Amino acid sequence: MKSAYELAMERLNQKSPTVKLTAAQKAKLSELDSKYKAKLAEREIVLTDELAKATAKGDVTAMDKAEQHLAIERRKIQEDLEEKKERVRQGKD
Repeated sequence: MKSAYELAMERLNQKSPTVKLTAAQKAKLSELDSKYKAKLAEREIVLTDELAKATAKGDVTAMDKAEQHLAIERRKIQEDLEEKKERVRQGKD
């Protein structure tokens, strides 16, 4: 008798089978991760500097704006990365 876990895994594999990635796809995914990690670090440095300046001035509005901008930039970069990774996984890139 199969466990509930095994049955669930079988159903999952039927609905969305596991995709085997080629070595080239794995390399491209790794390259994308590296590139976007650097891009995110660059944006964080710039925006953290803006946040530090606003904090030094005591400008609460500018601090909030810088924090929101940083959150938006992180989200945009992450979404762009996931979109490109999905294209690689599907073999479209």
